Amino acid sequence: MAPAYRADHVGSLLRPPELLQAREEHRQNRISAEQLREAEDTAVLKALELQREVGISVFTEGEYRRSGWSTATRDSVEGLVPTQGSPISGYLGQWQGPHGDLATASLATGTVGGMVAGAKLRQVRRLVGTEAAFLKAHAPGPWKITMPGAMSSAGQLFKPGVSDAAYPTRRDLAYDIVGMLQKEIAALQADGVSYIQLDSLHYVERVADKTIRARMIAEGDDPDNYLDDLIAIDNAALAGARTDGVTVGLHMCRGNNRSAWHAEGSYEPIAEKAFNQLNVDRFLLEYDTDRAGGFEPLRFVPGNKMVVLGLISSKEPTLESLDQLRRRIDEAARYVPMENLAIAPQCGFASTMLGNLVTWDEQRRKLELVVETARKVWG
Repeated sequence: MAPAYRADHVGSLLRPPELLQAREEHRQNRISAEQLREAEDTAVLKALELQREVGISVFTEGEYRRSGWSTATRDSVEGLVPTQGSPISGYLGQWQGPHGDLATASLATGTVGGMVAGAKLRQVRRLVGTEAAFLKAHAPGPWKITMPGAMSSAGQLFKPGVSDAAYPTRRDLAYDIVGMLQKEIAALQADGVSYIQLDSLHYVERVADKTIRARMIAEGDDPDNYLDDLIAIDNAALAGARTDGVTVGLHMCRGNNRSAWHAEGSYEPIAEKAFNQLNVDRFLLEYDTDRAGGFEPLRFVPGNKMVVLGLISSKEPTLESLDQLRRRIDEAARYVPMENLAIAPQCGFASTMLGNLVTWDEQRRKLELVVETARKVWG
């Protein structure tokens, strides 16, 4: 089995204010691309030091060079055109929770959305080459690269009436992105990457979401066929990824923007097929609230795969109880052996550039709690 990495995290971290300022100044053409890169480098070093100090098992760049978790694809291709309105409106659920309006408003700024495929995409740079090079040079230990799954990227970059001249369906666009992911994974292996994580969210954003699943059926779409497509597409992207010394993980969550979410529902509708058929070493699963249901679907996880329990909220500042976390891990261990479990926050702290409504110190305490829990449970 791949390394356990008991104290894991999904990847993104809160951007320091000076990095947000530099991004805005670059958008306004007040500083150069080189000056922005210097600000990113400085911020990433700060993020690496935070991770080293708290004792997390694996290091990321915090996704600081992106405006959002999914933009690694968008920022590496030509063939995109501006669009009005969200291409995923109706395709995914609306932002929910006390901060739902804030999340919706944040996407209207164009920092994450606003561009869709208007022609056949042409890749002009590596998806995460700069991140990999910097981590290879500066990470104090094993380093992780996160990348958006092909269907998650296609869901954001495909708009009917605009994209379908080049790509008849989102699925066609997704398979084009699969080729980019395959090349990037080969390059990452050559770079010496320790851990590759695919963020593929439609398993729970669409197939398992109670509202969207019902909508799919009402519109004549078969959620189970869509699940088969998701698995085939992710497995195609990850073909050859599981090599000696490289851990491969897949993260699922229900939306994470400004402390809001847009999906709810148990893993049960996807569990048997996805957990058994996806060719990964570990699943990073959201489990911080009852929106994800219970641990029962974990009974389908095979013995050669790990589950990273996302028990600690990256959305809310309140610090979880260590005793309660240990009880929940014991509950999960009824379905997955304890040696096949790990712990992490349920998602990143800043899946989009502006981040969740927690402070840097609250983020630090959450990461410290991940490490403390892992040490108490697994030693």
